[in-house]
Amino acid sequence: MRQPLLNNSTSSPILNTMKTPLRLPLTAALLALALAVPVHAADPAPADDQAKTKEPAKMNKDELRNKLTPQQYKVACEGGTEPAFHNAYWDNHEPGIYVDVISGEPLFASTDKFDSGTGWPSFTRTLKKDAIVEKKDASFGMVRTEVRSSKSDAHLGHVFNDGPNPTGLRYCINSASLRFIPVAKLKESGYGEFLTTMSSSHSKPIGMWQRVRVLITNSRNAMLNPSACSGRG
Repeated sequence: MRQPLLNNSTSSPILNTMKTPLRLPLTAALLALALAVPVHAADPAPADDQAKTKEPAKMNKDELRNKLTPQQYKVACEGGTEPAFHNAYWDNHEPGIYVDVISGEPLFASTDKFDSGTGWPSFTRTLKKDAIVEKKDASFGMVRTEVRSSKSDAHLGHVFNDGPNPTGLRYCINSASLRFIPVAKLKESGYGEFLTTMSSSHSKPIGMWQRVRVLITNSRNAMLNPSACSGRG
């Protein structure tokens, strides 16, 4: 009598027992192969990005005293004010950008700098919107708006609403809180992205009426408190 054929879809216990041990060596071999494949580290950052690494934003007092001049420390860290017309950048007309003296964060551009007649560097706007924070300042018997660097918390100066168009603002800033990077050194210093903003890179004088507005603001506050000028940083 013919023996019935075995159903191919049904595996015998013996065959299953034979197949199971074969899976373990195969899994081990695949795992060993995966571990043998070299893992490549991420490519290093471009040289321009490496150069753009800024100073640490937060430094202790000793580090800041070693990094800054006494005048810079007094202004940026203690909220002091440098003398008008006797500071580094009030009459600087060279194209470039102004960065935070502590952190190196870009703050202002020469394209937005104008001659306010106050003796301090003046700008109509910031280079980066989030680079500066504003705080209420009620010192010297008047209410003003102080501006500080958002990254290092350095005191920069004050902002007033008597500036020229298009913003109507006047950022009155201490030179001691700034470091100037000329256009020729923007790329090598890690600020190459701002080269495109330097198309018209000369400081612009303001009109006579605008200068009168600034003088009126300063005179009004000087009458309220002779020891303080509203335009001071």
